[in-house]
Amino acid sequence: MRPRPAFRSGCFLALALAVAACAKGGKPQNGQGGAGGQGDRPIPVTAQAVRLRAWNDTVQALGNVKARESVTVTAKVSEIVQSVHFDSGDQVAAGQSLVTLSGKAQLAALAQAEATAKEAEQLYQRQTELAAQQLIARSALDTQRATRDATRARVEQMKADIGDRQVRAPFAGVLGIRQVSPGALVTPGTPIATLDDTERVYIDFPVPETLLARVARGQSVTGTSAAYAGQEFRGSVGTVDARVNPATRAVTVRADFPNPGHRLRPGMLVQVTLIQPERQALLVPEISVVQVGNDSYVYRLKPDATVERADVQIGSRRQGLAEILDGLAVGDTIVVDGTGKLRAGSKVQAAGAHAREAGAPAGAAKDGRNG
Repeated sequence: MRPRPAFRSGCFLALALAVAACAKGGKPQNGQGGAGGQGDRPIPVTAQAVRLRAWNDTVQALGNVKARESVTVTAKVSEIVQSVHFDSGDQVAAGQSLVTLSGKAQLAALAQAEATAKEAEQLYQRQTELAAQQLIARSALDTQRATRDATRARVEQMKADIGDRQVRAPFAGVLGIRQVSPGALVTPGTPIATLDDTERVYIDFPVPETLLARVARGQSVTGTSAAYAGQEFRGSVGTVDARVNPATRAVTVRADFPNPGHRLRPGMLVQVTLIQPERQALLVPEISVVQVGNDSYVYRLKPDATVERADVQIGSRRQGLAEILDGLAVGDTIVVDGTGKLRAGSKVQAAGAHAREAGAPAGAAKDGRNG
């Protein structure tokens, strides 16, 4: 069969119209751009200029709280508890009586010793008068003086023995839980209660041997505890141990902390941060640093409003900031927010308070501020 001439003419006409449309341009007549048309639009970002700021290096460690003074109160003698003069958790003064032990036999012995001493004193006085009149030998007077002194010493001994029946606080502080009751038999070493002076406390923490040169007396120390979330305690280095532990290769550092309200208690675990002397450093917001494996980089803005990748070396990080050791210079402008959308060479529009610092055109900065 012969081809139909009308069908061939229609095909050639449609092909000619398509070629003509391509020659006039690839954009549709309705003005709606495709994905390729949006690729030239600047990406909105927040930028910031890099500058030197004050910075403190830190050393972090876990420390244990210790009372400034701490002791377990015990008795010196074996005796029955007659009375207890404190309750658990009491604040006591130095020398305050805590426990009285039974001492009836010692009181009776003291009365006898005092009577003997009084009699020896009277006899010595009479012999002194006789010796002045040369009615007795001087040696007899010396013997009576020695007897008198011995009876006086016996009295003092009995008073000390009775004093041992009064258990007193050796220093001011807070008592722990009471361990004895009236009628109990205590012996030397029997715990009566713990006593801690916690007006100020020590926190001991280890510092690696490699950082020993960075630790000095008087440096500031901060501490945080899980018991007081969001609260920071401040103290200072009081002592650096004279020896390095050969097993751990660390030196013990003791920090002195004021403790108003007695919130820090002996035995608590505290996260300690040792603050080094202040210095100047290049700091950037930590969110501006992109981490891929072992590589760290930021996006640096160029004068033509595009970005380039700048590989950086990161030092210490703290409180949302990162120290730049290498890769940036003072005055460089980097992208802080919006790095996830960028690639090297991307065109950006810096918005926000740092738009002019970012090197964006004045009009772009104005548009960014106006939303």
